[in-house]
Amino acid sequence: MPSFEDELRMDEEENRREIAFIYERLPQELKTTFSDDDLYYFIDAIVDYYYDSGILESTAEEVDIDLQQVAEAVAEQARRDKVGTFSADDVYYVVEADMDFQEQNL
Repeated sequence: MPSFEDELRMDEEENRREIAFIYERLPQELKTTFSDDDLYYFIDAIVDYYYDSGILESTAEEVDIDLQQVAEAVAEQARRDKVGTFSADDVYYVVEADMDFQEQNL
């Protein structure tokens, strides 16, 4: 069983891989729009959205997730948290890449 420190290192490495994956998937014009810190924030905000919406607790075999709705919620949360003002349409690419990353790493 890995130690707490080992788990933190593994989580940190997975987050770095996900950030790199997201950057690969972003349209060229958005690659300079978001900082690494923005992307880390978005990843956390996406998980918070899934948790708060009950999606993570679903017992259904397949769950229909409206990525545009997730992007709108994340963009709004970023504005409320004073992280930045981002277009939900731009954040959508991050949400979509996050979903793709999660599906590839199940």
